[in-house]
Amino acid sequence: MSAFVDADTRVVVQGITGGEGQFHTEQMIEYGTNVVAGAVPGKGGQEVAGVPVYDTVARAVREEDADASVVFVPPAFAADALYEALDTPLNLVVAITEGIPTQDMTGVKRRLSETDTSLIGPNCPGVITPGEAKLGILPGNIFSPGKVGLVSRSGTLTYQIVNSMTQRGVGQSTAVGIGGDPIIGTSFVDTLDRFEADTDTEAVVMCGEIGGEDEERAAQHIAESMDTPVVGFIAGRTAPPGKRMGHAGAIVSGGGAGTAASKIDALENAGVTVGDTPAEVVKSVEALL
Repeated sequence: MSAFVDADTRVVVQGITGGEGQFHTEQMIEYGTNVVAGAVPGKGGQEVAGVPVYDTVARAVREEDADASVVFVPPAFAADALYEALDTPLNLVVAITEGIPTQDMTGVKRRLSETDTSLIGPNCPGVITPGEAKLGILPGNIFSPGKVGLVSRSGTLTYQIVNSMTQRGVGQSTAVGIGGDPIIGTSFVDTLDRFEADTDTEAVVMCGEIGGEDEERAAQHIAESMDTPVVGFIAGRTAPPGKRMGHAGAIVSGGGAGTAASKIDALENAGVTVGDTPAEVVKSVEALL
């Protein structure tokens, strides 16, 4: 069982003929991902890395029996690409694109709520089940198969913690970068539910950051609905109020909400061990296994 993707996942790459789309398609194929099609308006009939390209996602899904897509489309056109994907029976859409206007994502989020599709991102590194499949830009060489699920708003932090786990012999069941934008598809709570239901996941690492209240909502969910143990990390402890740090969603407006302290308190009150450093996170995970 896998939380999101496995070796049988059949992937369409939207924007496959662009520089990033082509490069990462080749990387995904090299990793073992089952990329079955590309979709780019007006480019139907071409091939990229041996993969057939179709004019529409709908035709790619129909012809190649695809069940997931990865979006490498420039921000000005990404919302249209997401609408197109959501109009098909795809189970999963992973939006890598950074810089999609918030207003555009508001409409996408509304459309998403009317479907059974899961959307990861935007502005995210994607999702990987080590040894089986990766959808996105995650560096596959640092991941190793195992029993620890990881969910994070920060791609760089994901890589740091995963690399440390792998070096210490702690493998991962699935790692998900949900993205750091104010409006995203899959939340911490959504991903935690997936890990709770995943028989291959025996512990979870949740990496949050300042801004918003998603981590506080996740803490409440952990306390009420999870048996799988969770280890946490919150980035941005020294960030000054009112100054955005990195992601568009990583800003603290004041009044206590969205601060590192409030998130750490909420997680600890939910029984989550919160590491002060990534190294402490890995040690806490080792103690659970």
